Amino acid sequence: MPFMESAKITRFLADEEATLKLGESWAASVMPPLVVYLQGNLGAGKTTFTRGLLRGTGYQGAVKSPTYTIVESYTLPQSASLHHFDLYRFATPEEWEDAGLDDLFADDCICLIEWPQQGGSFVPPADLTVTLENHESGRKCTLEAHTDKGKKSLETWLN
Repeated sequence: MPFMESAKITRFLADEEATLKLGESWAASVMPPLVVYLQGNLGAGKTTFTRGLLRGTGYQGAVKSPTYTIVESYTLPQSASLHHFDLYRFATPEEWEDAGLDDLFADDCICLIEWPQQGGSFVPPADLTVTLENHESGRKCTLEAHTDKGKKSLETWLN
């Protein structure tokens, strides 16, 4: 399938439950290796979306924000891993390298990265970007593919 310049989907999410459900519904079409940037202000629902995604894969444990730990890692039932990064507290992009975060990127991993701009050029490029914004009484979620792999994930989800 030829890669289009940009594949973009936007959904309105009325509440936290709708954000969870969106993550759950997308889980079946997310295959490693995949790098996803999570964009949005504090409290926009990035961890809620991640929690939904993890539940959609069958993960049953607790899901917490990696704001203080930098990364939370989860073993998925399909023998893959999901790493949820939060770079909000980085003072310099070099902290990515100092923390050895490149070691977590492998062919069997899905990597979700909040505040990727804080890691500068050290952060791997995104296959997809999920942007959550406050909108009216809920949130607007935009999923945008940047690679063939990202586009395939969105197409699979839509079908």
